[in-house]
Amino acid sequence: MDQKIKLSGRTITAFIISIVLCSIIIIVLIALNPGLQFWYLNAENIALAAAGLLLTVFISIIVQFDVEIKQMKEYFKNIAVKDPLTSVYNRRYIDENIDRLIKSISRANSILSLMMIDLDFFKKYNENYGHEKGDNCLKNIAKVLTLSLKRDNDVIARYGGEEFIVILPYTDEKGANMIAERLLKNIKDFNIPHEKSEVSDRMTISIGIVTGGSNFSLTGDDYINKAGDALLVSKQNGRDRYTLLNI
Repeated sequence: MDQKIKLSGRTITAFIISIVLCSIIIIVLIALNPGLQFWYLNAENIALAAAGLLLTVFISIIVQFDVEIKQMKEYFKNIAVKDPLTSVYNRRYIDENIDRLIKSISRANSILSLMMIDLDFFKKYNENYGHEKGDNCLKNIAKVLTLSLKRDNDVIARYGGEEFIVILPYTDEKGANMIAERLLKNIKDFNIPHEKSEVSDRMTISIGIVTGGSNFSLTGDDYINKAGDALLVSKQNGRDRYTLLNI
């Protein structure tokens, strides 16, 4: 875990409040008993003040520890469902959540579209440019795909190797076509050189889309397998394109 945990606002606030309360108590006691005006000349009073200060520090440490525990839990939760290379969701996230999403959309009697995306001739890219540039390519592709999606509830995940999945809730055939065209264009416009590609002088992608009214009998595997069939058609027809199938 390489992230730094800093003092939280809650910890600082707790420390300040504790100091203020201790000060108020001392002021009130002095006001009620003028004889305590020179309390600091008494060793017992100094000991009590020191104990109060230590209690303040102790409270602050407890608050900070609670914050750190929550930060660590959030950190490990994220790395469990995020791809470490591209920082998008991973296959585990899709497998754990897609069926729940389908049921939610089914209850709303709505529609779902899912895309399977593959980088064209990525193996040749790796062989030609090296794995380091291959990793950078995957990072850039993930970034472009993420920025190309406009809605907060759209989900992108790296599904394995050079494959990505995009889930588009409440998106019909027309909307899926528009997004697919945008993705194809934005990847090309990013202009990642690919001299070994058989379809272009730069990196391109092929997309398989499945769309249709969601119902409780369908599973995530149904959508993913159908999108895989559509992706295969895109590859067979020359790549650098999308194919949409209904489910």
